[in-house]
Amino acid sequence: MTQAKDNIPHRPGAAQAPSSGKLPVKGGDDPDVRFLAENTDLSPKQARELIREHGHDRAKLLEIARTMKAEG
Repeated sequence: MTQAKDNIPHRPGAAQAPSSGKLPVKGGDDPDVRFLAENTDLSPKQARELIREHGHDRAKLLEIARTMKAEG
């Protein structure tokens, strides 16, 4: 009887895959960075910094981005 993991091809570097289940995105293009940049007046660099400081909670990030816009 074969197990499911027997059907997985062996790929170089697969052992270093993140255990969180999230796959790295090509070119470091984080969907949350793109979301913030498209839905606020933040640049991708500002959005990335905000995510680094406050996490990936989109509602919280949008709230913070709006206050940044009001202050600036």
